[in-house]
Amino acid sequence: MDQVPGSPQEPKDAHGGDGLPACYRHPDRTTGIHCTRCDKPICPDCMVSASVGFHCPDCVRSGSGTGHSASATAPRTIAGGTIAANPRLITLILMGINLAVFIAVYIAGKEDGSNQLLSDLVMRGRTPPGYLPQGVANGEWYRLVTAMFLHQEIPHIAFNMLSLWWLGPPLEAALGRLRFFVLYMLAGLGGSALSYLIAPPDAASLGASGAIFGLLGATAVLMRRLNYDMKPVLILLGLNLVFTFAWPNISWQAHIGGLVVGAAVAYGMVHAPRERRNLVHTATCVVALLAIVAVVWVRTLQLVG
Repeated sequence: MDQVPGSPQEPKDAHGGDGLPACYRHPDRTTGIHCTRCDKPICPDCMVSASVGFHCPDCVRSGSGTGHSASATAPRTIAGGTIAANPRLITLILMGINLAVFIAVYIAGKEDGSNQLLSDLVMRGRTPPGYLPQGVANGEWYRLVTAMFLHQEIPHIAFNMLSLWWLGPPLEAALGRLRFFVLYMLAGLGGSALSYLIAPPDAASLGASGAIFGLLGATAVLMRRLNYDMKPVLILLGLNLVFTFAWPNISWQAHIGGLVVGAAVAYGMVHAPRERRNLVHTATCVVALLAIVAVVWVRTLQLVG
């Protein structure tokens, strides 16, 4: 007799190649999380937050896990976000913005021959002595944001967008749309801030790499929270760090800044106590933003003082 995933005939302790049980609805996904009501293994896409632990969709539909009818129970992600029908929407929007900016800068550069638009949006501290002041030190703080969506060469944007497509959807599904977007922006700003603090003041920095490294750090935090095998993400992180420091003309400051902020924000999101989840999430993001502002303010005082 064929075994149907999730059926009584399926061995409860069926395990994948990494020793963890497979999700009862997605046999190709191993997981370390179980439904606190029926003890079936469940992956992030099947988790529904409950007053204690997580419940599987079957228990939610039956109302046995919460004491309420299925219609009264809104499925939530591990971070408390609403489960969306399309867990790739924000990822696709971010990719679209990056591609649109790349095309606009390319067209503008072809028209004026100097790529002045790119120069006006790229992140830099200030120009060397003897030149008109410009950049973040001159009050152009928007460069910290616009630089996150700028790419000068096709291989640069291709690699970053491929990484965003690979890392984004799983995180968006696990955190929820709003939390994923906030994490992405804070990680990107963290990369810009550290680059502004440490890099030479006349050095230009651009690219979504800081935000991408933030997603990589968040992925590591999420996998640790779910008790997944950490080897693949640690190997990937190690390779990217080697590439960061070994390859010339790469802003390692932006990569490290994004990695640290992304991991820190993700930790606050996935480890927050359920009863104070919104408060902890808000506080985590506010503290991260204030830290970024403080770094930019201190560096600005150094440059204009």
